[in-house]
Amino acid sequence: MALALAAGQSYAQSALEEVIVTASKRAQTLQEVPIAVSVVSSEQIEQAGVLDIKDLQTLVPSLRVTQLQSSANTNFIIRGFGNGANNAGIEPSVGVFIDGVYRSRVGSALADLPKLERIEVLRGPQSTLFGKNASAGVISVITAKPDLESYSGSASVTVANYDQVIVKGDVTGPITDNLGFSLFASYNEREGYYENIELGTEENDLDRYSYRGQLLWEPTDRMGFRLIVDGESLDEICCGVSNLVDGPTGDVVRAIGGDLVGNEPFAYEGYYDFDPVTVIDTSGVSLEFGYDFDNVTLTSITAYRTLEQNQFGDVDYTSARLVSATQANLSDTSIDTFTQELRLTSDGDGSLAWMVGAFYFTEEVEIDGAFGYGDQFRDYGNGISGGAVNLLEALLGPVLGFAPGSFFAEGTGFPSEKSTQDDDTISVFAQGDFAFADNWTLTLGVNYTEVEKDVKIDFTNNDVFSSIPLGLYLPPTLAADAQAFQFLPPVVNYPNAVEDGSSKDDDTTYTVRLAWDVTDSMNVYAGVSTGFKASSWNLSRDSKPLAEDIPALDAAGLVVPNLAPGTRFASPEESIVYEIGLKAQYETISYNMAIFSQEIDDFQSNVFSGTGFNLANAGKQSVEGVEFDMNWYPINDLRVSFAATYLDPKYDEFEGALGVDGPTDLSGETPAGIPELSTNTSVTYNFQAGSLADGYVRVEHVYEDEVQVVDNVPKDIASREINMVNASLGLYFANGWEMNLWGRNLNEDEYLQSAFPSVAQEESYSGYPNTPRTYGLTVRYSFE
Repeated sequence: MALALAAGQSYAQSALEEVIVTASKRAQTLQEVPIAVSVVSSEQIEQAGVLDIKDLQTLVPSLRVTQLQSSANTNFIIRGFGNGANNAGIEPSVGVFIDGVYRSRVGSALADLPKLERIEVLRGPQSTLFGKNASAGVISVITAKPDLESYSGSASVTVANYDQVIVKGDVTGPITDNLGFSLFASYNEREGYYENIELGTEENDLDRYSYRGQLLWEPTDRMGFRLIVDGESLDEICCGVSNLVDGPTGDVVRAIGGDLVGNEPFAYEGYYDFDPVTVIDTSGVSLEFGYDFDNVTLTSITAYRTLEQNQFGDVDYTSARLVSATQANLSDTSIDTFTQELRLTSDGDGSLAWMVGAFYFTEEVEIDGAFGYGDQFRDYGNGISGGAVNLLEALLGPVLGFAPGSFFAEGTGFPSEKSTQDDDTISVFAQGDFAFADNWTLTLGVNYTEVEKDVKIDFTNNDVFSSIPLGLYLPPTLAADAQAFQFLPPVVNYPNAVEDGSSKDDDTTYTVRLAWDVTDSMNVYAGVSTGFKASSWNLSRDSKPLAEDIPALDAAGLVVPNLAPGTRFASPEESIVYEIGLKAQYETISYNMAIFSQEIDDFQSNVFSGTGFNLANAGKQSVEGVEFDMNWYPINDLRVSFAATYLDPKYDEFEGALGVDGPTDLSGETPAGIPELSTNTSVTYNFQAGSLADGYVRVEHVYEDEVQVVDNVPKDIASREINMVNASLGLYFANGWEMNLWGRNLNEDEYLQSAFPSVAQEESYSGYPNTPRTYGLTVRYSFE
């Protein structure tokens, strides 16, 4: 998609440069690699004001990034496929790799971007070469290596609205003839743009810093080592939620002394009795080793990473004290990950270029959480039930031995939620490119992956009301009405005598492609690729046994009151894509097109119902589409870039889905959240500003047509259309100074990132508004 240019290269241009990518884990030009891949250069990222991976969606139309209740709860979606937020047991379907190291959760990949070479977005299943959880695509971030020849570096300061200050610095150079280093650090602080009226505070702020150190040692012409140590820290008040529909529960909230800003999706203000907090600390070390034999290169990448993530929030999104300020969806998550990749790659001489390798992944996940009612929830429950809470307590308390005030008592709920997951994954892969005739290449690839997970949950429940089997004491109609208020029923812990808490999945994925170099400037390809993601476990209080296991649990005496069937895990998802593509590059224009039909069997869906998440497998979800991108120099110094994605998605089979009216069959329906047409258009003009400086002006337009935001919120309540304008103006001076005046969402476009039924507030709906207009000035000094 993108034109790659060296950072700071602002002089007159009229011809396209060659873009090198490693999408196939070997260096190739963007035009010759037969894969649908978008490339974003470091210059584009700087000019567009892109700070982290979430902002990439404005440069890659096939990519959508949705941030939910915290900075860590973010979904990456490619061609309409992707998941992974709100539950550490659900791994993403879009794999994120930074310098070849897999980042298993979004929270470990959210820091401000370091000094880069480029970012590659691989569209469609990529499990053959990337193995772990790449059933929908891959985001591969490639950072700049240390320089062994000379010293260089830069320092920059950005000041922006909402009192934002960003400070960055990097330096690189040789230590000896064959040993080089690089250092990078950044700090980013911004006030929030969402006002908490109740406390007079601001939400959706930024407060993060990161560092990155590298050593590159090349003791011989054949051998090299690259050691990377990095860390990021984030401590933010996030995220503000808007009320879309102020239903009948809104009056009850106000009656007990709370408040909310009702029916205003883009008020960017609300009432909360405490602010939501997300704290993330992640760090890691990786060692890449390479050795060139006569005709083969050995590559080893070893990495260890840790992620510590703490978050809690006022999930009722009102100033009524409905949830405990100390136990409000509290979640302390710790994830330790070790990965090892080995591969042998031929030098590509001759008719056969091949690669074989293996990948090992082991991970330990520990979650310590809690959820408790606030001191006003009982009054709220009485209000929405017409006094039924007091009445039922008066009727049942003496019978069951409950003291007055037991129902919905402050702090009751789940005082302890402990869960763990151990994941051991091994995959082996091989791929060969066979040039069997002039200008014809056949690619065959295969991957075998085996994933074994052992999971445990140990939850303690002291919610008295939700533990009462009301059907034993009340008439059926009254019992059914009252059961709607049993928000936190007990959980059957596991492993137990019936459920072993283990899954073992394996799958063989493959790639077959045929490429034809029509001319030196144009090639076409056709192929089929498959993808795989193992079972995802529900590590939350929403975990429920499968219906077929309940009789055995009952026989073993393990059934708890009010136990309803559900899911412990979602079965593996498998994807396949059929694709034909064309790539062409000439002196002043390049264009790429891909036509594809892609489907995922047993797509892992995780949808919020208003009182919990429903983890389920969609039988089959498919999408047919066309992607097109172009870079063109119509005249000297003027570059026009255009990219468009057209998608026609469908739930081929999805029984038991959560729809607008509750559980339903969405088979044959159009999935929400996937726009039919999305485009990105940018125009960049380079110019000379006198004899001392070169400059550029860039204007960018981002478009997505209207779509229902989520399946279980009506389109007339939560729809999204994006029509956003970004722009920047930059100057490069001969003495190393640079200035970049930038603005994002300059036209103040308003749209919802996501939406959901309001928590325990029937007929009310909430949503996450987009970031409003931001603008700033970056001043950078570079030396070499």
